[in-house]
Amino acid sequence: MRIAIIDIGTNTFNLLIADLVQRQGFNTVYKSNLPVKLGQGGINNKNITDEAYARGVDAIKFHYESIIEHKADEIYAYATSAIRSANNGISFVNTIFEKFGLNINIISGDEEAQLIYEGIKMAIGMSEKRDLIMDIGGGSVEFIIANKNEIFWKKSYPLGIARLLDKYKPSNPITQNEISEIESYLESHLDELFSEAKKYSITKLLGSSGSFDTFASMVSFSRHKEDYTKHIISYKIEIEEFSNLHGILIRSTLAERANMEGLEPMRIEMIVLSSIFVNLVLNKLKVSQIYQSSYAIKEGVLFNFLKRKRIVTI
Repeated sequence: MRIAIIDIGTNTFNLLIADLVQRQGFNTVYKSNLPVKLGQGGINNKNITDEAYARGVDAIKFHYESIIEHKADEIYAYATSAIRSANNGISFVNTIFEKFGLNINIISGDEEAQLIYEGIKMAIGMSEKRDLIMDIGGGSVEFIIANKNEIFWKKSYPLGIARLLDKYKPSNPITQNEISEIESYLESHLDELFSEAKKYSITKLLGSSGSFDTFASMVSFSRHKEDYTKHIISYKIEIEEFSNLHGILIRSTLAERANMEGLEPMRIEMIVLSSIFVNLVLNKLKVSQIYQSSYAIKEGVLFNFLKRKRIVTI
C-alpha cells in the first residue's frame, strides 16, 4: 500500500509519500517541502492574509498533483498552528476540500506533540533515560519529555518563529538589546518547561523540523564540507559546534546568511530567532548533547498507521 501524508505547517507544507513494507516498516517514495509562509503578515492577528491563503492553495495543488502522479492509495492531511489559530482557518480547510476533495484534520497542540514523539522515536534510538524533544514550528513550539516507552510531560507553546518574527521584526543584523528582549519574553512563558526538565534531570535535547534540520546541515558543511544529513535520519550536533554556529548567526546579516552553506533560502529570515530559542534552552537546562531528527509529524502519522496495520509492533 502507498500512502501520502501532507503536513500543513505555518512556514512550510510538507509531503511524504511512502510504501508500507511488511517487517521493514516503510520505504520513502517521494518527499517535498514547499515554503508557504502561511502565517506571514497575520499570524498574531489570528488571520491568514489573502496572499498567504493563495500560496497555501497553490502549494496543496502542487502536492496533490504529485500524489496523483505517484498513485498513492490513501491521503492524510494534517494542519497545525496557523490553521488552528486563524479565524479563517476553517475557510481554508473548506476551500481545499472543495477544490481537491481533501479532508484536512486540524490537530491540537497536544496531538501535534504526540505525533512528533512517535516520529522522533523512529529516527533516534531513545533509551530508558528521559530526553527533551523540541520541535520548532512557525506557529508553535512543542516540548516533550519522554523515553523510548512513554511520554512524561508535553506542551505546545504558541511561540513559533513566525510569531516571534512578526512580533519583534529584528534589525539586520539583530542587536544585543533585541536578543535580550526576545530571551526575556521566551523565559516569561517557559517556567513550566524549565521546572519539568529539571525535575527529570534532562541532559539531552532531541530536535526536529526545519530549524534543527538547518542547524544539522550547516554543522555538517562546517565539519565535512558537504551535507551528510541528506543520507541519514539523525545527526549529532556537538554543543561547541552549535555554540559556534549560534555566534555566527546572531552576528550575520540577511545578505551574509544567503551565502551560508546548508542554509536554505526559506530559512534565512527565521534561523536567527530559532538559534536564540535553542541557545536559551541549552543554557537554562545545561544540556550536554543535541541530536537532530529528520522525522517528525509526517513520520509520526505513518508510525501510527503502521501500528494499526500491524506492520510494526513497537
